[in-house]
Amino acid sequence: MSAPLPSPTPRQMGYRMPAEWEPHAATWLSFPHKEASWPGRLEAAQRTFAAMVAALATSETVHVNVNDEAMEAAARRLFDEARVDGDVRFHRFPTNDAWCRDHGAIFLVRGPASETTRGALATDWRYNAWGEKYPPYDLDNDIPRRMAEHLAVPRIALDMVLEGGSIDVDGCGLLLTSRACLLNPNRNPQLSEDDIELRLREMLGVEKILWLGEGIVGDDTDGHIDDITRFVAPGKVVTAVEDDPQDDNFRPLRENLALLAGMTDLDDKPLEVVTLPMPRPVVWEGQRLPASYANFYIGNRVVLTPTYGCPADDKACQTLQTLFPERAVVGIDCTTMVWGLGAFHCLTQQIPLA
Repeated sequence: MSAPLPSPTPRQMGYRMPAEWEPHAATWLSFPHKEASWPGRLEAAQRTFAAMVAALATSETVHVNVNDEAMEAAARRLFDEARVDGDVRFHRFPTNDAWCRDHGAIFLVRGPASETTRGALATDWRYNAWGEKYPPYDLDNDIPRRMAEHLAVPRIALDMVLEGGSIDVDGCGLLLTSRACLLNPNRNPQLSEDDIELRLREMLGVEKILWLGEGIVGDDTDGHIDDITRFVAPGKVVTAVEDDPQDDNFRPLRENLALLAGMTDLDDKPLEVVTLPMPRPVVWEGQRLPASYANFYIGNRVVLTPTYGCPADDKACQTLQTLFPERAVVGIDCTTMVWGLGAFHCLTQQIPLA
Protein backbone atom coordinates (compact mmCIF):
# COMPACT_ATOMS: atom_id res chain seq x y z
CA MET A 1 0.00 0.00 0.00
CA SER A 2 1.32 3.46 -0.89
CA ALA A 3 0.31 6.93 0.26
CA PRO A 4 1.38 6.46 3.90
CA LEU A 5 -0.25 8.83 6.35
CA PRO A 6 1.81 11.48 8.12
CA SER A 7 2.37 11.15 11.84
CA PRO A 8 0.65 12.75 13.58
CA THR A 9 -2.25 13.18 11.18
CA PRO A 10 -4.21 16.44 10.92
CA ARG A 11 -7.12 14.76 12.68
CA GLN A 12 -4.87 13.70 15.56
CA MET A 13 -3.70 17.31 15.83
CA GLY A 14 -7.27 18.57 16.11
CA TYR A 15 -7.74 19.89 12.56
CA ARG A 16 -10.90 19.61 10.47
CA MET A 17 -12.06 20.82 7.09
CA PRO A 18 -14.60 23.60 7.67
CA ALA A 19 -17.82 23.94 5.73
CA GLU A 20 -17.79 26.37 2.83
CA TRP A 21 -20.27 28.67 4.57
CA GLU A 22 -17.94 29.20 7.53
CA PRO A 23 -16.10 32.56 7.43
CA HIS A 24 -13.47 33.00 4.71
CA ALA A 25 -10.28 35.00 4.95
CA ALA A 26 -10.18 34.95 1.16
CA THR A 27 -10.92 33.02 -2.01
CA TRP A 28 -8.13 31.81 -4.31
CA LEU A 29 -8.49 31.62 -8.11
CA SER A 30 -6.41 30.85 -11.21
CA PHE A 31 -6.95 33.12 -14.21
CA PRO A 32 -8.29 31.28 -17.31
CA HIS A 33 -5.71 31.22 -20.10
CA LYS A 34 -5.83 27.81 -21.78
CA GLU A 35 -7.22 28.20 -25.29
CA ALA A 36 -7.84 24.45 -25.56
CA SER A 37 -10.28 24.64 -22.65
CA TRP A 38 -12.38 27.35 -24.35
CA PRO A 39 -11.60 27.02 -28.09
CA GLY A 40 -12.60 30.26 -29.76
CA ARG A 41 -14.25 31.54 -26.58
CA LEU A 42 -11.42 32.17 -24.16
CA GLU A 43 -11.97 35.92 -23.89
CA ALA A 44 -15.68 35.42 -23.26
CA ALA A 45 -14.84 32.95 -20.49
CA GLN A 46 -12.41 35.48 -19.03
CA ARG A 47 -15.19 38.08 -18.95
CA THR A 48 -17.42 35.67 -17.04
CA PHE A 49 -14.51 35.11 -14.66
CA ALA A 50 -14.22 38.89 -14.19
CA ALA A 51 -17.93 39.14 -13.40
CA MET A 52 -17.47 36.44 -10.78
CA VAL A 53 -14.56 38.34 -9.20
CA ALA A 54 -16.63 41.54 -9.16
CA ALA A 55 -19.40 39.83 -7.21
CA LEU A 56 -17.02 38.09 -4.82
CA ALA A 57 -14.59 40.93 -4.06
CA THR A 58 -17.33 42.99 -2.40
CA SER A 59 -17.08 40.82 0.72
CA GLU A 60 -13.70 39.09 0.80
CA THR A 61 -10.14 39.22 -0.45
CA VAL A 62 -9.59 37.53 -3.80
CA HIS A 63 -6.22 36.01 -4.76
CA VAL A 64 -5.59 35.35 -8.46
CA ASN A 65 -2.83 33.22 -9.95
CA VAL A 66 -1.40 34.56 -13.23
CA ASN A 67 1.42 33.22 -15.36
CA ASP A 68 3.30 36.44 -16.00
CA GLU A 69 3.17 40.23 -16.20
CA ALA A 70 1.26 40.24 -19.49
CA MET A 71 -1.45 37.97 -18.11
CA GLU A 72 -1.78 40.13 -15.02
CA ALA A 73 -2.20 43.22 -17.20
CA ALA A 74 -4.90 41.47 -19.25
CA ALA A 75 -6.70 40.40 -16.09
CA ARG A 76 -6.54 43.88 -14.60
CA ARG A 77 -8.03 45.35 -17.77
CA LEU A 78 -10.95 42.92 -17.70
CA PHE A 79 -11.47 43.48 -13.99
CA ASP A 80 -11.60 47.23 -14.55
CA GLU A 81 -14.20 46.74 -17.29
CA ALA A 82 -16.23 44.57 -14.90
CA ARG A 83 -15.95 47.29 -12.22
CA VAL A 84 -14.20 45.05 -9.73
CA ASP A 85 -14.00 46.97 -6.46
CA GLY A 86 -12.26 45.26 -3.58
CA ASP A 87 -9.06 43.66 -2.38
CA VAL A 88 -7.73 41.65 -5.35
CA ARG A 89 -4.18 40.33 -5.11
CA PHE A 90 -2.26 38.87 -8.04
CA HIS A 91 0.41 36.20 -7.76
CA ARG A 92 2.89 35.17 -10.44
CA PHE A 93 2.17 31.50 -9.82
CA PRO A 94 2.00 29.85 -13.29
CA THR A 95 -0.73 27.29 -13.90
CA ASN A 96 -1.67 24.84 -16.63
CA ASP A 97 -5.39 25.59 -16.37
CA ALA A 98 -7.93 27.55 -14.33
CA TRP A 99 -9.55 24.97 -12.03
CA CYS A 100 -8.27 26.05 -8.63
CA ARG A 101 -10.86 23.97 -6.78
CA ASP A 102 -9.04 20.89 -7.95
CA HIS A 103 -5.41 21.98 -8.05
CA GLY A 104 -5.43 24.31 -5.05
CA ALA A 105 -4.61 23.42 -1.46
CA ILE A 106 -7.46 22.24 0.77
CA PHE A 107 -7.33 24.20 4.01
CA LEU A 108 -8.20 22.96 7.47
CA VAL A 109 -8.76 24.80 10.74
CA ARG A 110 -8.13 23.76 14.31
CA GLY A 111 -11.07 23.99 16.64
CA PRO A 112 -14.87 24.01 16.36
CA ALA A 113 -16.91 26.34 14.19
CA SER A 114 -17.84 28.40 17.27
CA GLU A 115 -14.27 29.61 17.74
CA THR A 116 -13.16 32.78 15.96
CA THR A 117 -9.40 32.32 16.25
CA ARG A 118 -8.19 29.06 14.79
CA GLY A 119 -4.93 27.83 13.34
CA ALA A 120 -4.88 26.92 9.64
CA LEU A 121 -3.23 23.98 7.87
CA ALA A 122 -2.86 23.42 4.11
CA THR A 123 -3.28 19.88 2.84
CA ASP A 124 -1.47 19.15 -0.41
CA TRP A 125 -2.83 16.21 -2.39
CA ARG A 126 -1.44 14.86 -5.63
CA TYR A 127 -3.12 16.25 -8.74
CA ASN A 128 -3.11 14.31 -12.03
CA ALA A 129 -5.58 16.28 -14.18
CA TRP A 130 -8.54 13.96 -13.53
CA GLY A 131 -6.81 10.70 -14.31
CA GLU A 132 -4.06 11.90 -16.68
CA LYS A 133 -6.62 13.31 -19.13
CA TYR A 134 -4.96 16.67 -19.79
CA PRO A 135 -1.17 16.71 -19.48
CA PRO A 136 0.89 18.64 -18.64
CA TYR A 137 -0.28 19.46 -15.14
CA ASP A 138 3.02 19.98 -13.32
CA LEU A 139 2.41 23.68 -12.70
CA ASP A 140 -1.04 23.02 -11.26
CA ASN A 141 0.35 20.32 -8.98
CA ASP A 142 2.74 22.89 -7.46
CA ILE A 143 0.07 25.46 -6.58
CA PRO A 144 -0.72 24.11 -3.07
CA ARG A 145 2.91 24.57 -2.02
CA ARG A 146 2.96 28.11 -3.37
CA MET A 147 -0.32 29.00 -1.65
CA ALA A 148 0.85 27.67 1.71
CA GLU A 149 4.21 29.45 1.47
CA HIS A 150 2.57 32.76 0.58
CA LEU A 151 0.11 32.49 3.46
CA ALA A 152 2.84 31.27 5.82
CA VAL A 153 0.77 28.32 7.03
CA PRO A 154 2.07 24.79 7.61
CA ARG A 155 1.51 22.28 4.82
CA ILE A 156 1.09 18.50 4.91
CA ALA A 157 1.40 16.57 1.64
CA LEU A 158 0.00 13.12 0.88
CA ASP A 159 0.80 10.99 -2.15
CA MET A 160 -2.86 10.38 -2.95
CA VAL A 161 -4.78 11.90 -5.84
CA LEU A 162 -7.69 14.03 -4.67
CA GLU A 163 -9.45 17.01 -6.23
CA GLY A 164 -11.33 19.54 -4.15
CA GLY A 165 -14.39 19.25 -6.38
CA SER A 166 -14.71 15.55 -5.59
CA ILE A 167 -15.61 16.14 -1.92
CA ASP A 168 -17.92 18.33 0.13
CA VAL A 169 -18.18 18.62 3.92
CA ASP A 170 -20.64 20.00 6.44
CA GLY A 171 -17.94 21.00 8.93
CA CYS A 172 -19.50 18.73 11.56
CA GLY A 173 -18.03 15.38 10.61
CA LEU A 174 -19.75 14.45 7.33
CA LEU A 175 -18.08 14.20 3.92
CA LEU A 176 -19.87 13.59 0.62
CA THR A 177 -18.18 12.05 -2.41
CA SER A 178 -18.90 9.73 -5.33
CA ARG A 179 -17.77 6.20 -6.06
CA ALA A 180 -17.52 7.01 -9.76
CA CYS A 181 -14.70 9.46 -9.05
CA LEU A 182 -12.80 8.42 -5.95
CA LEU A 183 -12.85 4.70 -6.75
CA ASN A 184 -11.92 5.23 -10.40
CA PRO A 185 -8.68 3.31 -11.15
CA ASN A 186 -7.28 6.39 -12.91
CA ARG A 187 -6.86 8.06 -9.50
CA ASN A 188 -5.53 5.71 -6.82
CA PRO A 189 -5.64 2.12 -8.11
CA GLN A 190 -3.43 0.94 -5.25
CA LEU A 191 -5.93 2.03 -2.60
CA SER A 192 -9.10 0.21 -1.56
CA GLU A 193 -12.31 1.94 -0.50
CA ASP A 194 -11.32 1.40 3.14
CA ASP A 195 -7.86 2.86 2.46
CA ILE A 196 -9.41 5.95 0.89
CA GLU A 197 -11.90 6.41 3.73
CA LEU A 198 -9.09 6.19 6.28
CA ARG A 199 -7.09 8.89 4.48
CA LEU A 200 -10.09 11.18 4.15
CA ARG A 201 -10.87 10.86 7.85
CA GLU A 202 -7.30 11.34 9.03
CA MET A 203 -6.30 14.08 6.57
CA LEU A 204 -9.52 16.13 6.67
CA GLY A 205 -10.76 15.48 10.19
CA VAL A 206 -14.11 14.02 9.17
CA GLU A 207 -15.96 11.16 10.84
CA LYS A 208 -18.31 9.67 8.26
CA ILE A 209 -18.00 9.25 4.49
CA LEU A 210 -21.23 9.34 2.45
CA TRP A 211 -20.89 7.72 -0.98
CA LEU A 212 -23.04 8.62 -3.96
CA GLY A 213 -22.89 6.88 -7.34
CA GLU A 214 -22.49 8.38 -10.79
CA GLY A 215 -22.05 11.98 -11.84
CA ILE A 216 -23.76 13.96 -14.58
CA VAL A 217 -23.36 13.52 -18.32
CA GLY A 218 -20.44 15.43 -19.81
CA ASP A 219 -18.45 15.64 -16.59
CA ASP A 220 -14.86 14.82 -17.54
CA THR A 221 -13.89 14.57 -13.86
CA ASP A 222 -15.61 11.16 -13.59
CA GLY A 223 -18.35 12.34 -11.29
CA HIS A 224 -17.38 15.27 -9.07
CA ILE A 225 -19.75 15.80 -6.18
CA ASP A 226 -19.88 19.57 -6.77
CA ASP A 227 -22.04 19.02 -9.86
CA ILE A 228 -24.41 16.69 -8.00
CA THR A 229 -25.01 17.26 -4.29
CA ARG A 230 -23.83 19.94 -1.87
CA PHE A 231 -24.09 20.54 1.85
CA VAL A 232 -25.97 23.75 2.70
CA ALA A 233 -26.04 23.30 6.50
CA PRO A 234 -24.94 20.60 8.94
CA GLY A 235 -26.76 17.42 7.95
CA LYS A 236 -28.62 19.19 5.12
CA VAL A 237 -27.98 18.88 1.38
CA VAL A 238 -29.28 20.22 -1.89
CA THR A 239 -29.15 17.73 -4.74
CA ALA A 240 -29.65 18.06 -8.48
CA VAL A 241 -32.64 16.20 -9.93
CA GLU A 242 -33.62 15.83 -13.59
CA ASP A 243 -37.38 15.67 -14.18
CA ASP A 244 -37.30 14.48 -17.80
CA PRO A 245 -37.25 10.64 -17.90
CA GLN A 246 -35.80 10.82 -21.42
CA ASP A 247 -32.78 12.82 -20.29
CA ASP A 248 -29.54 10.91 -19.74
CA ASN A 249 -29.15 12.51 -16.30
CA PHE A 250 -32.53 11.25 -15.08
CA ARG A 251 -31.40 7.79 -13.93
CA PRO A 252 -28.09 8.63 -12.17
CA LEU A 253 -29.55 11.64 -10.35
CA ARG A 254 -32.62 9.69 -9.20
CA GLU A 255 -30.34 6.91 -7.98
CA ASN A 256 -28.33 9.44 -5.99
CA LEU A 257 -31.54 10.90 -4.56
CA ALA A 258 -32.52 7.42 -3.39
CA LEU A 259 -29.10 6.92 -1.78
CA LEU A 260 -29.40 10.23 0.07
CA ALA A 261 -32.78 9.15 1.45
CA GLY A 262 -31.03 6.34 3.31
CA MET A 263 -28.16 8.41 4.72
CA THR A 264 -27.83 9.71 8.27
CA ASP A 265 -25.64 12.16 10.18
CA LEU A 266 -23.38 11.30 13.11
CA ASP A 267 -26.42 11.05 15.40
CA ASP A 268 -28.20 8.67 12.99
CA LYS A 269 -30.63 11.41 12.06
CA PRO A 270 -31.69 11.26 8.39
CA LEU A 271 -30.17 13.88 6.14
CA GLU A 272 -32.47 16.73 5.19
CA VAL A 273 -32.64 16.71 1.40
CA VAL A 274 -33.72 19.63 -0.82
CA THR A 275 -33.92 19.19 -4.59
CA LEU A 276 -32.45 21.53 -7.18
CA PRO A 277 -33.54 21.50 -10.84
CA MET A 278 -31.23 20.80 -13.74
CA PRO A 279 -30.89 23.27 -16.62
CA ARG A 280 -31.86 22.25 -20.11
CA PRO A 281 -28.99 20.51 -21.92
CA VAL A 282 -26.07 22.71 -22.98
CA VAL A 283 -24.42 21.20 -26.05
CA TRP A 284 -21.30 22.22 -27.97
CA GLU A 285 -20.47 20.54 -31.29
CA GLY A 286 -22.54 17.53 -30.29
CA GLN A 287 -20.96 17.25 -26.83
CA ARG A 288 -23.20 17.48 -23.76
CA LEU A 289 -21.57 19.85 -21.28
CA PRO A 290 -21.76 19.42 -17.48
CA ALA A 291 -24.12 22.31 -16.81
CA SER A 292 -25.42 22.15 -13.24
CA TYR A 293 -26.76 24.63 -10.72
CA ALA A 294 -25.08 22.57 -7.98
CA ASN A 295 -21.76 24.15 -9.00
CA PHE A 296 -22.50 27.25 -6.90
CA TYR A 297 -19.89 28.83 -4.62
CA ILE A 298 -20.67 30.08 -1.11
CA GLY A 299 -18.82 33.33 -0.40
CA ASN A 300 -18.94 35.37 2.78
CA ARG A 301 -21.97 37.36 1.64
CA VAL A 302 -22.89 35.95 -1.75
CA VAL A 303 -23.75 32.63 -3.35
CA LEU A 304 -22.34 32.69 -6.88
CA THR A 305 -24.71 30.62 -9.00
CA PRO A 306 -24.16 29.54 -12.61
CA THR A 307 -27.12 30.20 -14.89
CA TYR A 308 -27.66 29.01 -18.44
CA GLY A 309 -30.30 31.21 -20.04
CA CYS A 310 -33.16 28.77 -19.51
CA PRO A 311 -36.44 28.69 -17.57
CA ALA A 312 -34.99 26.67 -14.66
CA ASP A 313 -32.53 29.49 -13.81
CA ASP A 314 -35.08 31.36 -11.72
CA LYS A 315 -36.20 28.30 -9.77
CA ALA A 316 -32.60 27.32 -9.01
CA CYS A 317 -31.73 30.80 -7.76
CA GLN A 318 -34.92 31.01 -5.70
CA THR A 319 -34.19 27.63 -4.11
CA LEU A 320 -30.68 28.69 -3.15
CA GLN A 321 -31.90 32.07 -1.87
CA THR A 322 -34.28 30.24 0.47
CA LEU A 323 -31.40 28.07 1.68
CA PHE A 324 -29.07 31.03 2.20
CA PRO A 325 -31.33 33.88 3.38
CA GLU A 326 -28.43 35.91 4.82
CA ARG A 327 -26.49 35.91 1.56
CA ALA A 328 -27.29 37.40 -1.83
CA VAL A 329 -27.67 34.77 -4.53
CA VAL A 330 -25.95 36.17 -7.62
CA GLY A 331 -26.76 34.40 -10.87
CA ILE A 332 -24.17 34.82 -13.65
CA ASP A 333 -24.52 33.28 -17.09
CA CYS A 334 -22.08 30.38 -17.48
CA THR A 335 -23.12 29.17 -20.93
CA THR A 336 -19.64 30.07 -22.16
CA MET A 337 -17.72 29.17 -19.01
CA VAL A 338 -19.11 25.61 -19.00
CA TRP A 339 -17.49 25.07 -22.42
CA GLY A 340 -14.40 24.54 -20.30
CA LEU A 341 -16.36 21.81 -18.43
CA GLY A 342 -16.71 23.70 -15.17
CA ALA A 343 -18.28 26.70 -13.44
CA PHE A 344 -17.93 28.76 -10.26
CA HIS A 345 -17.24 26.06 -7.70
CA CYS A 346 -14.64 24.51 -9.99
CA LEU A 347 -12.85 27.87 -10.26
CA THR A 348 -12.72 28.76 -6.56
CA GLN A 349 -10.91 27.56 -3.44
CA GLN A 350 -11.81 29.10 -0.10
CA ILE A 351 -9.24 30.12 2.49
CA PRO A 352 -10.98 29.77 5.86
CA LEU A 353 -10.64 32.48 8.47
CA ALA A 354 -8.08 31.33 11.00
